[in-house]
Amino acid sequence: MTEERGSPGTARPGGRTAKTRAAVLAATFEALGERGYAELTMDRIAGRSGVHAATIYRRWGTVESIVADLFLDRSTRIPVPDTGSLAGDLRALARGIAAFYADRGHRALIEGAVVAAARRPDLAAVLGEFFEERRRETARIVHRAVERGESAADTDADEVMGALGAPFYYRLLIARRPIDAAFADSVAAATHAATLAGAYVLAAPAASDASTDDEPEPS
Repeated sequence: MTEERGSPGTARPGGRTAKTRAAVLAATFEALGERGYAELTMDRIAGRSGVHAATIYRRWGTVESIVADLFLDRSTRIPVPDTGSLAGDLRALARGIAAFYADRGHRALIEGAVVAAARRPDLAAVLGEFFEERRRETARIVHRAVERGESAADTDADEVMGALGAPFYYRLLIARRPIDAAFADSVAAATHAATLAGAYVLAAPAASDASTDDEPEPS
């Protein structure tokens, strides 16, 4: 019986399929930590996991699919905090992100996920859906702040979360500099200050030009 290839994250939760997936993802993470994404191959994953390469090809098809699956699996481990204040939540979330990417394997994983999305439109769609769901989850931080009266009612939660997350990915993928708790605290403090200053309020609808349609043109 052949094993049908599925999209990342679609493996059944129990039985041999789940054990195979766990072994392959663990081996992939270890290989990323040691050699990085550029040297990640199916043969290396097969050798580390003890799963036959043919089985891995049937289940995932490409290294990019494995990396996307691993990214979805690992990224859910960053908790959404509820400290009772916007400043505390932003700081706790930022520190959670910093702790996650302190691991070399996780740093290589985000690089691999970016490459996978660039090469495979289907994986880009899967990862895009994941990030959209993640934004909805973390947006609760801002919604709670609005309910407590800490932030304006028209604060754009997506913009706040984008402002918090963007510096990490710039530092990881562009500047390629280390991330630590001090950096996380500075990002959280800047995002908090900008939020309270109204930098991320929802934009007002653009004024309609219809009212000017009937006005006479100047002679």
